[in-house]
Amino acid sequence: MAHQPIADRLRPTKLSEMVGQSHLFGKKGVITKVLEQNHLTNMIFYGPPGTGKTTLAGIIAKISGMELCHLNATTATTADVKEVIAKSGSLFGQDGILLYIDEIQYFTKKQQQVLLEYIENGQITLIASTTENPYMYVYNAIISRSMVFEFKAVAPEEICTALERGLRLLNEEHGTDRRATHEVLLHIARCGAGDVRRSLNILESAYFTADEELTIEAVDSLTPRVIGNFDKSGTVHYDLLSCLQKSIRGSDPDAAIFYLAKILEGGDLQGACRRLLVIANEDIGLAYSMASVITLSCVESAMRVGMPEATLPLSHAATFLATCPKSNSAHLAYEAAKADVLAGKGQTIPSHLRPSDRFDGYKYPHDYPGHYVKQQYLPDDLKNKKYYEYAENKTEQAAKAYWELVKGKDRH
Repeated sequence: MAHQPIADRLRPTKLSEMVGQSHLFGKKGVITKVLEQNHLTNMIFYGPPGTGKTTLAGIIAKISGMELCHLNATTATTADVKEVIAKSGSLFGQDGILLYIDEIQYFTKKQQQVLLEYIENGQITLIASTTENPYMYVYNAIISRSMVFEFKAVAPEEICTALERGLRLLNEEHGTDRRATHEVLLHIARCGAGDVRRSLNILESAYFTADEELTIEAVDSLTPRVIGNFDKSGTVHYDLLSCLQKSIRGSDPDAAIFYLAKILEGGDLQGACRRLLVIANEDIGLAYSMASVITLSCVESAMRVGMPEATLPLSHAATFLATCPKSNSAHLAYEAAKADVLAGKGQTIPSHLRPSDRFDGYKYPHDYPGHYVKQQYLPDDLKNKKYYEYAENKTEQAAKAYWELVKGKDRH
């Protein structure tokens, strides 16, 4: 008979047994309030592994009385989804079908569109979970029809509650009286890095190697050097990259180096390189345009030499970017322009810019003093719109002064 992991044997069956996520299912948690109002809707859970997403789906099914069907998107097909839908017309689904899809980011857009059809006609209520940012990987139409809830890494003190229950269960199952101090349980919880399931698995391994009392030394002998819950495909991965960027944006080289080390020691050289290139253009930008060139050189060096030597050019890049002057004026200009594009503005461009109109009326700036002549470039409905504003750094202010001299005070 296959061994069932302790995390499954100890899986909570009601909200009061859950640990962590008080913002969701504590006494004043938003999901608690939703369930109290008997308002069951489509939901998307996202966050790191081992934080209660699957468990909560089971509890919600039990509370609602609905038939729970569980699919994992890494292996499920559209045919599997349709098989679940078929149940909705049978006795098994008379109280409704609650379809739980784990790792929904692995469903293609077409598969997600199939789901949407059944969500809209009410044949299923969907709960989907993902370790990714759902706004990047889940079909927009599904998000718009769902409530989205973020699950966070569980704090060590909260994990200790589950570990205490786990140790009691192990002693009951095996007729023993092995003990662990709170300090040891807290150490196990920290080794789990916010993942309740991982922490319980460490506890179980330590239990079977202990005599009468579990010790920190025994736990350390069972677990590799822990640097955190670093899952390249999950939310924690993006959290660390976000921390790196925010530290550099905030001009804190010490924090920048810490998060860079955490990312690199977690094995994600490529992710660190890509994020540093983004930062150079998004956060330093026009304040020091050479930052993107220097960062690219450091990144190319890092990719060429590989780890561990890659830490040298990347630590150079991270501290350099953190101490550079900052400007996001180019990024803000793009976002403002994008908003108008998505709003459907600017459909008709000026005829003097169009090859189809033979550039009729176009003035060639190089034929004029200062290589500038005033003419309309934006579409008529946007002709006076300003997207770019010079930031308060010496580089952009110098550019501003130059163009004011050439153009006069009117930029247009």
